[in-house]
Amino acid sequence: MSNELSITRLIAAPPAKVWEVLAERQNEWWCPTPWRAEVDEQDRRPGGVCKMTMFGPDGEVAPQNGIYLAYDEGRRFITTDAVVDDFQPNGPFMIGIWEIAPEGEGTRYTATARHWTEETMKQHAEMGFTEGWRACAEQLAAICEKEAG
Repeated sequence: MSNELSITRLIAAPPAKVWEVLAERQNEWWCPTPWRAEVDEQDRRPGGVCKMTMFGPDGEVAPQNGIYLAYDEGRRFITTDAVVDDFQPNGPFMIGIWEIAPEGEGTRYTATARHWTEETMKQHAEMGFTEGWRACAEQLAAICEKEAG
């Protein structure tokens, strides 16, 4: 897809561990340090609410509200910010896809942002998509690999 940004990383941990950290412990890896994230609400099913707030080191507050489009336990979840609580329209920015798959003795992690327009994709890239999402992938991998031993 032409309006897509994506990162991928092989994590030296089994899929079950990666999924547990990916889906259940987002506050530990979701945004690049020194930023931090707090999960406010998650209803992990298609149409379910997903709300998170990111906090910056200088007092910045960035709510991230949307819904799940898909939630496939142990494999992937897909969210969008185009729709929020009770299917209310919102200013769409992207569809986010976080997925894992077994690969060798580890797990392939892929995070993708699909945008409605080339303009919003470029805006996301200029905001530091690659650096930010890669940092998150590294944080996720560090937790998983440490715990997998």
